[in-house]
Amino acid sequence: MSSVFNIGDVEADIKDLTDLIRFNTEDGKVWFGEQRMLLMHVSAMAAFRRELLNSIGVERAKGFFLRLGYQSGLRDAELSRRLRPTCSDIDIFLTGPQLHSLKGMVKATPLKIDIDQKNGHFYAEIEWLNSWEVEVVQTELGKMDDPACWSLLGYACAFTSSFMGREIIFREVSCRGFGDERCLIIGKPAQDWEDHEEFSQYFKEEPLIEQLYSLQSQVNSLRNNLERQQGQYYGIGQSASYKEACMKIDKAAQGKVSVLLLGETGVGKEVIARSVHLRSKRAEQPFVAVNCAAIPHELIEAELFGVEKGAFTGANQSREGRFERADKGTIFLDEVVELTPRAQATLLRVLQEQELERVGGTQTHKIDVRVIAATNESLEQAVNDGRFRADLFYRLSVFPVNIPPLRDRLDDIPLLVEHFLQKFHDDYSKRTLGLSDKTWDYLYKYTWPGNIRELENVIERGVILTDSNETISVDSLFASTMEQLLANNVGHVYADGAVVKASEKDKDKWIDDILDRKISLDDVEKILTEKAMAKAKDNISGAARLLGVTRPALAYRLKKHGIVV
Repeated sequence: MSSVFNIGDVEADIKDLTDLIRFNTEDGKVWFGEQRMLLMHVSAMAAFRRELLNSIGVERAKGFFLRLGYQSGLRDAELSRRLRPTCSDIDIFLTGPQLHSLKGMVKATPLKIDIDQKNGHFYAEIEWLNSWEVEVVQTELGKMDDPACWSLLGYACAFTSSFMGREIIFREVSCRGFGDERCLIIGKPAQDWEDHEEFSQYFKEEPLIEQLYSLQSQVNSLRNNLERQQGQYYGIGQSASYKEACMKIDKAAQGKVSVLLLGETGVGKEVIARSVHLRSKRAEQPFVAVNCAAIPHELIEAELFGVEKGAFTGANQSREGRFERADKGTIFLDEVVELTPRAQATLLRVLQEQELERVGGTQTHKIDVRVIAATNESLEQAVNDGRFRADLFYRLSVFPVNIPPLRDRLDDIPLLVEHFLQKFHDDYSKRTLGLSDKTWDYLYKYTWPGNIRELENVIERGVILTDSNETISVDSLFASTMEQLLANNVGHVYADGAVVKASEKDKDKWIDDILDRKISLDDVEKILTEKAMAKAKDNISGAARLLGVTRPALAYRLKKHGIVV
């Protein structure tokens, strides 16, 4: 069914949009929902546009600004679907013109809108008043030979195409920057424009840029291959502390010396151990990884060193242990501190004599195995406590290397996130728009007690909970961010434009009440969820808007707390 909007219709309330604006003066950031925004001088953008025109010419500059607006339009289209999921097609679409006006880009006045999403029909006429790009042209550049509102046009095309689920193109049929009396745009499906293929080329990267990117990609590929050959490939990371650890490890990689990897759980010790193996002369031989903590104590010796038939009940046949399977190669012993005293004694003999006897056997087996051990505990303390042999400790710690935790290598988070996003996009056959700015901000502030493994897990969770062509929100990554929300001290913009701060005294009072009553964070979350659902009359979308979270995030919390709708 077609929805028609005429100029006489009443404009929708935009309080749901203004409520998303936050000024965080302590961090020097402005937020619109989960996207970080900038307040910039129009004169600065004018200087930038002029320099771009002089540097690369009108056509390429036009393409640049069209693509700039296009990216912004994609983000806002996603926001409109989240913000007004139960509204009519017209109200959802009007989010775009309203956001354009709210951001100070242009006053967008719809004259006629005819929408039929089901059948893919779209037609719109919109008048633009007070375009920032027209102002720049009139004050800085002079009248153009063609319509001048490039970024605004790119925004309209992207927003509407995403909203309709098909390519919609807007064109300026008149522009004040071109000398016309008003700025008027018309939007309709791409195939309804005769030159749509030519116009669509503006949204593709320029050939010159593509060539530069291609060359850059080739250079990076060659550099990565060279670095891998030189032993610099030890997982993902470019931070100073991580590179220092990798350079230290690389000095031992070519030899046979035992390496002891120290660090918290989840820092990537096995990844580094595999890299040491690949860098060594044993790269073509087996690499066997063993988690000593995952093997029952009564079976650890048989698993590591093998067993002869009849050695104990259930030993129905002789079999090799992990060390024999790793012969001529490398064995990685994770959580080595969990070895039993007997297993420690046998391991010491293997390291000293390069030979072993299977459990229940008498025959000596010569082996040639490099040992890389790892632990997240202090082996020195374990020796002092009598849990670990001192002579074995000295054997293993010939070359100890400490792997820094993720909180000490925050510069590596973008590289790791990009890697995990690509991995889980492929695993789940979807393509999100990446992380929201608010999410990035939270990643840098979080302490990451679970390190890289925790980061990988939350990125996977975010990809699962986020639909294709949507940004991953904080709520999609973390089950609860209540602690950060309580700690935030941000300004709030209301519809009249005033910046208001919540009373610190009032906020402290109810926080103290919660703490004094020993109410847990999960209980607070459950109470808020139940109250929001009751206030929204069990409408999940309405309750999600009240709580300021996405519908999938609220659905997850309802399931988590066993709240039946």
